[in-house]
Amino acid sequence: MKTIAIAAGGDSSEFEISVKSAEEVGKILSSKYVVYIITIHGSNWYWEDQKGRYHNIDKNDFSLIPDNNKIKFDGVFIAIHGTPGENGLLQGYFDMIGIPYTSCGAFCSALTFSKQACKLFLKEYGIAMAEAVLIRKGNNIDQANIIRQTGLPCFVKPNESGSSIGVTKVKTKEELLPAIETAFKESDAVLIEAFMSGREVACGVMKTKSKTIVLPLIEIISKNEFFDYEAKYTPGKSDEIAPADIPPSVTTEIQRISKFVYDLLGCKGIVRVDFIVVGDKPFFIEINTVPGMTKESLVPKEAAAAGITLEELYSMAVENMFE
Repeated sequence: MKTIAIAAGGDSSEFEISVKSAEEVGKILSSKYVVYIITIHGSNWYWEDQKGRYHNIDKNDFSLIPDNNKIKFDGVFIAIHGTPGENGLLQGYFDMIGIPYTSCGAFCSALTFSKQACKLFLKEYGIAMAEAVLIRKGNNIDQANIIRQTGLPCFVKPNESGSSIGVTKVKTKEELLPAIETAFKESDAVLIEAFMSGREVACGVMKTKSKTIVLPLIEIISKNEFFDYEAKYTPGKSDEIAPADIPPSVTTEIQRISKFVYDLLGCKGIVRVDFIVVGDKPFFIEINTVPGMTKESLVPKEAAAAGITLEELYSMAVENMFE
């Protein structure tokens, strides 16, 4: 039986969500593998045993030595949303010490974690998306120029962050600077995007050596102003419908674009591609290379709609890293 580490936690505001994802994945995979949830928080990397004792990871080879018994891992299931699990840092470390992992590689993770860099890359291939302006800390903020390019309302979001933390829908010029300050708390760069009125959908994709799985679409109907942190994680604050009730031709096109984006970026493992559909035209929003893994998360709901159990989905991700 293979021994799998599930990397959890991280150094972003998504720490708690990541821990929940890891616990769910751990429960599901424990029937097939020996599983250890490894919490990574700053320089503290550890496993907590059933007695509540903490055992530090030896970072030289990512091993554990509880009670003088050395444990080496066959592979790592990365369940860290945000840094260092979704931006390439952890992937680079595992590449250097030669341990396989379930998510995208270091370059793909780094590229997709920057919303603006990813959008610019995909724009070259004709992927439709909203107009956007990037500003970095220390830049002069020309509000008139930003509004001229994106219009109002617009979305202000951290360029490198997830779970809609630090995102504001801005309706007036007076709201713009406070929204930018909020976003800067999460990232050193802020992306301001034109607002598009449409339906928000997501598409999960996973590729193995033998097959490509493009999951049914899921539509997100938020009861808040938009699909913010509260709407994502508070029961009853949003409706998530899978499969999404949208025209078959639009569904097919979004699934085609999602697979195309997966291949263009050289993704690996399970990813989720988010879109806004305006009329019948899909616009790319972003890609998540470590999407939420709890039962309430979008990809598990898509998998359920496809008749794929989470044990099948997560086991495929694990087995694929050994191929």
